Amino acid sequence: MASYARLEVGGQAVYAEVLGEEYRVISGAPWEGGALDSARLPLSAARWLPVTAASKVVAIGQNYRKHAEEMGKSVPVEPLIFTKPSTALNAHEGKIVLPPASQEVHYEAELALVIGRKLTRATVEEAASGIFALTCFNDVTARDIQKREVQHTRGKGYDTFACCGPVMVTGLAPDDLRVVCRVNGVVKQDGRTSDMVHKPAQLVSFISHVMTLLPGDLVSTGTPSGVGPLRAGDVVEVELEGIGVLRNHVVQG
Repeated sequence: MASYARLEVGGQAVYAEVLGEEYRVISGAPWEGGALDSARLPLSAARWLPVTAASKVVAIGQNYRKHAEEMGKSVPVEPLIFTKPSTALNAHEGKIVLPPASQEVHYEAELALVIGRKLTRATVEEAASGIFALTCFNDVTARDIQKREVQHTRGKGYDTFACCGPVMVTGLAPDDLRVVCRVNGVVKQDGRTSDMVHKPAQLVSFISHVMTLLPGDLVSTGTPSGVGPLRAGDVVEVELEGIGVLRNHVVQG
């Protein structure tokens, strides 16, 4: 396994291999096989960025049975997909900005897949090989807006509502990982990816028959039960087994 991140160093965005509290710059995106710099530098001197410069985030709704139940909805026969714009991307330690239009913004802890090559109408096997890495994701949602609209776009698409990171990890199987969400240190969600209705490679294949997935795109795979509200001043953490902890600070917009 290897861990990679996207960092701001000296005002420039770079991809890097993360080695504990240090990093090494890569000459290009890690899925392109870029050359590693020999110099190890301290992470404390860099700023976290979203793990990829994704062209889009494709997310999945109601992919855990208990979450569908708590939302009062049935499990979709086919994956329920929606998109978040690239402008919603938010990094580890970034601020989640609560929009004035919503009075009920929720956390949703999720596993996200980092796409490593162009996928169009991929088989499940091709989709599996096209997943480059895994990362933590928080599908922040304006729940009151989502509930009163048919489409998910507005409730899911606000700036800062697609938190991802801090790193993406290769060589880790996505099929049975623990997913935990904490708000101010209190556990709010605790599930396993093995409870998904539609599995990661199936999701990627399905999406690729609708839209072409490009290297660096993110596919977020749905959330376990236990979603709930965020308030200004909260610190929300999403932890994925084998990946790490994504932490964000909530502020009022």
